[in-house]
Amino acid sequence: MTATRPAPPEQPIVEAGLRLEVHPDDQLDELARRPVAPRRHPARWVATGVVLVLTAQLAHGLVTNPFFAWDRFNYWFARRVVIDGLIVTLELTAASAVLGFLGGVLLALARSARNPLLQLASWAYVWLFRAIPLIVLLLFLYNFTAIYARLGFGVPFGPQFVTFRTNQVPDFAIAALALSLNEAAYAAEIVRGGILSVDHGQVEAAQALGLSRWRLFHRIVLPQALRAIVPAYVNQLIGLIKSSSLVFYVSMMDLFGVVQSMGSTYPADIVPLLLVATIWYVILTSVLSIVQYYVERYYARGAVRTLPPTPLQRLRGGITNVRAGLHRLTTDRTGAEAHR
Repeated sequence: MTATRPAPPEQPIVEAGLRLEVHPDDQLDELARRPVAPRRHPARWVATGVVLVLTAQLAHGLVTNPFFAWDRFNYWFARRVVIDGLIVTLELTAASAVLGFLGGVLLALARSARNPLLQLASWAYVWLFRAIPLIVLLLFLYNFTAIYARLGFGVPFGPQFVTFRTNQVPDFAIAALALSLNEAAYAAEIVRGGILSVDHGQVEAAQALGLSRWRLFHRIVLPQALRAIVPAYVNQLIGLIKSSSLVFYVSMMDLFGVVQSMGSTYPADIVPLLLVATIWYVILTSVLSIVQYYVERYYARGAVRTLPPTPLQRLRGGITNVRAGLHRLTTDRTGAEAHR
C-alpha cells in the first residue's frame, strides 16, 4: 500500500504585514458576490451644502436687491462709450504686453550673459522699476515735459538728427511706455526663472552637438522654459489688464475712466456702471485663462505621457458617463423585474 500524505491544515497567509485567512471556494464565491460599499465622506457633503447655501444667498441678493439696478446695467453694458473705453484698454494692454515681454526677454538674456556690465545694467533696471509704484511712474512720465521740453536722437554729445517736443507725445504713447517699462522688469524675472528651470544637462548635450548659441536658445532652452514662463506671465498679463485702469489718472479714457466719468455725470448709475466694468474685466480675464490653458497644453507635449483633455473633450466624456450610468440603471431595473 502507498501511504497518502494528509493535506496540511489551512494556514493563514502573511503578505505585506497582513494576515489573510484562506477560505474554501464557496466562501470565496460568497465574498466575491458581496457589493463593495463606497467610503463615506460626511465632511465633503457638509462643505458642499455650505457652498450651495452661500451661493444661493449671493444669487438671491444680486437678483432681489434693487440697489444693483440691473435694468441700468443692461442699458450701459454695450453702450458705444463703454465699448470705446474697452477698446482703449485692449489696445493699451496689447501694446504694453508685447513691448514689456520683448524687453523682459532682452533683460533676462543680459542678466544671463557673461558680460558683467550687461548683468549689472539688467539687475539695476529690474531693481529700479520694481521699486517704483506704477502710478508714480505714470505721473512722472506724464509730467516729463517739465524736465525735458525737447528730446533728440543723434551722436552722443554731438549733432542731433531728429528732435521733437515732449509735449507733442500722445497720451496713449506715454501710458504704453510707462506700462511697458514696468512690465519689462517683472517679465525679465519670469523669463529668467523659466530659463533656469531647464535642466543644465540639456544645454550641455546641445553644446556637445555643436549647436550655436541662438539655435541652442531657440530650439532647446526656450520651448522647455515656456512651460514655466506661460503660467506666470499670463498671471502677469491679468495684472496688467487691471493695472491699465490707472491711466485714468493721466487723462486717458479707458474702460475704468469711462465708468468713472459716466458715474460722475449720472450719480444714480454708479453701482450699475461699476458692475459693467467688473463684468468686462471678468470676461477679459476668462478669455486669457482659456488661451493660457491651450498654450500650456501645447507646450506640455513631450513632458507628459497623455495630454490633458480639452473642456470640450471633458464635456463629451461627462455626457458619455451620464449615458452609461442611465443605461446601467435601466438594465438593472429590467433585470430585477425579470427576476420577479
